[in-house]
Amino acid sequence: MPNSVRASHILLMYKGSMRSSASRSKEQAQQQIQQLAGQLAGGGDFASLAREHSDCPSSAKGGDLGSFGRGQMVGPFEDAAFGLEVGQTSGVVETPFGYHIIQRTG
Repeated sequence: MPNSVRASHILLMYKGSMRSSASRSKEQAQQQIQQLAGQLAGGGDFASLAREHSDCPSSAKGGDLGSFGRGQMVGPFEDAAFGLEVGQTSGVVETPFGYHIIQRTG
């Protein structure tokens, strides 16, 4: 098991999620993240979709979060990121911050 991974993500927050300034409902965020997952499955470019849709400041860098170790991210996010192979993209992951799609890049 690696001690650290590098990953990018797309985050859709919703009203009431942790640190959120989003006005969309949880249901709207869930629908949007599913649409983005479909676009990725159809060959969509992860970085472009992150720049256009992600609510995280990392969107400016195509969703790149850099490298992080165990214990630095919330549980469901960490479990998903560390469970991916390099180049693999997760399904939708829910955390207190909202809905994520994670791509392991290193």
